[in-house]
Amino acid sequence: MFHPLAPDLSGLSDDQLYEKINELNKRMNQAFRLGGAEAFRQMQMLMYNYQQELQTRNKAKLDAMAKQNPGWDKIIDIK
Repeated sequence: MFHPLAPDLSGLSDDQLYEKINELNKRMNQAFRLGGAEAFRQMQMLMYNYQQELQTRNKAKLDAMAKQNPGWDKIIDIK
């Protein structure tokens, strides 16, 4: 589920995105330990947004790599 108030993450660099994910993980751990169930749920929704953005970027990189070298996925042939 996407968070309705999540910022646009496409403008962040990969390093900034990883930094935001790490920061959010720390805050989620704190909220979980302190019993802030509602805050934790909100942060879970935000984390989903961050993970979706990261997954989209990784997919785009993989597709670009496959375009540059069409036979890269046949390097290891397991029969």
